[in-house]
Amino acid sequence: MDRREFITKGTSFLLGSLLSPILLSKASAYEKTEKSALLKPRLSLIIDDIGPSVFRAKLFSVLDIPMTFAVLPHFPKSEYLALEFHNAGHEIMLHQPMEPLNPEVDPGPGALYVGDGPDKIVKIMEKNIAAIPYATGVNNHMGSKFTTHQKEMHQTLEIVKGRGLFFIDSLTASDSKGYKTAKRLHMPSACRNIFLDNEPDARSILRQLLRLADVGLCDGHAIGIGHPFPETAKAIKIFLKDFRDSGIKFVGVSQLVAE
Repeated sequence: MDRREFITKGTSFLLGSLLSPILLSKASAYEKTEKSALLKPRLSLIIDDIGPSVFRAKLFSVLDIPMTFAVLPHFPKSEYLALEFHNAGHEIMLHQPMEPLNPEVDPGPGALYVGDGPDKIVKIMEKNIAAIPYATGVNNHMGSKFTTHQKEMHQTLEIVKGRGLFFIDSLTASDSKGYKTAKRLHMPSACRNIFLDNEPDARSILRQLLRLADVGLCDGHAIGIGHPFPETAKAIKIFLKDFRDSGIKFVGVSQLVAE
């Protein structure tokens, strides 16, 4: 299926089966100049915030595609879920908590804060990495403040690189220094393209999945980040069923990182 076919089918699917006609104008916005009629995109789905709930995490175990699970450190079920998903053939990342702009929001255990010195950052990162078995990479949890500070990000990513891990910038801040710092350190890295479930309802998530596929069709690859919501698992399942023959290939995020 080429890009024009995909967009046509996607628009018809979204409008006909789940979305109201009011989205027609938005869906038709995907009609851009075709980059390649034969391009088959590679998409990676990262599910963040794994750890607090076994039930919600396992909603994704029935989805028959490679996925990447970003596990929060130091929750009672974090290690268990990392092992379970690894044994099922999925990729595991450390979902590293970082300071948000809102001081009233708690990023959780094992968080990094602006002003943390090098020794403290090393201690926290080494403890967190050790807590998540089979982690091959790191992405940020929150961090709308921390990721904008060059010095602290550089110190953090030096540790990530030293452990042979890649970094995915979740881009929780538009002026994040994460990806640029990783590139300067010549370490494997990439950026999130689409958040899937800022609006956690199936209709909105399906629309975001179609946007993710459109980015993939333009660029050859794309990374989407979702969360362990039942609506997210449901939307992915519907998307996979309808686009089984689209030519889209789902891969672990490690296949989309580059130095």
